[in-house]
Amino acid sequence: MKKNKWALAALAVAAVIGLTVSSCKKSSTTTTTNEETSTATDNNTAEHIVSDMTAIAAQSSDGTSGLASYRSTSDYEGGAICGLSCATVTRSGQIITITFNGSACLDGKTRTGSIIINYSGSAPGAVHYRDPGFSCTVTTSNYVVNGFQVNVVNKTITNTTPTGFNPAVTNETWSIAADVNIVRPSGGTINWNCNRTKTLLNTSDTSIYHGSGTGSMRPITWSKARVGLTGSANGTSANGNTFSASVVSQLIRDFGQCNISGFVPLIQGTLDFTPAGHPTRVIDYGNGTCDLDATITVNGVTTHFTL
Repeated sequence: MKKNKWALAALAVAAVIGLTVSSCKKSSTTTTTNEETSTATDNNTAEHIVSDMTAIAAQSSDGTSGLASYRSTSDYEGGAICGLSCATVTRSGQIITITFNGSACLDGKTRTGSIIINYSGSAPGAVHYRDPGFSCTVTTSNYVVNGFQVNVVNKTITNTTPTGFNPAVTNETWSIAADVNIVRPSGGTINWNCNRTKTLLNTSDTSIYHGSGTGSMRPITWSKARVGLTGSANGTSANGNTFSASVVSQLIRDFGQCNISGFVPLIQGTLDFTPAGHPTRVIDYGNGTCDLDATITVNGVTTHFTL
């Protein structure tokens, strides 16, 4: 299964929250609780779900009529999700509806219900995710993924790149805001919000960014992209615990230069994850070296871990 860009950060948080971090002095030991682990797991779930809805919106808006117009799966961030069998795509004006039939998609997940993308708020001529001024709202109708029912209160994706930009000197950027409620199959509801900025750090590479507008027939080649992420998230877990996550220095993944047995890790940047009533966990993904090494620091005690 391929992983979306923010899923890795969330998976790392879930993993390290479950660690017991200790120094050589017992008085410095910081232990976690089941509540903390549950909170991190719920954040992880929300990260996955919102991230793959963003990828689906990008993929569907890059086609011209439906899934049959998709290019190679390698052209999409983390690969295509919908494929040609698990969903149908219909267009009516500036509204795209992706309807899932319950069979497994290319990422291995099963989905039912619909995701609706409305890009009527875009600038004139901005019809693709890669086009400056493209802006879409994402809503759901009876949408369920792997048993999780997803209710979108608000989700907006906007290409914030300046119109007429020079890709040799300016990177493409997107703002992503989401407010979702997720009903777990085991019971309880996760409430989750985020405000993020996503940057294509190697927009200047002509083998990756192929232009925008109706004259450009190729989407961004995400399999070679270097992607940066900033911003924050917060929410309430299904058991009522609140939490927040904030990027301190830009998180970076490099799809073209750091693929470890099919896994594209975060290789740079730091993230603060704070369960309410507990110390902040500072997660450091490194300085850009392609590896699976990272650290977590709690109350001044730093521990290395493997992604």
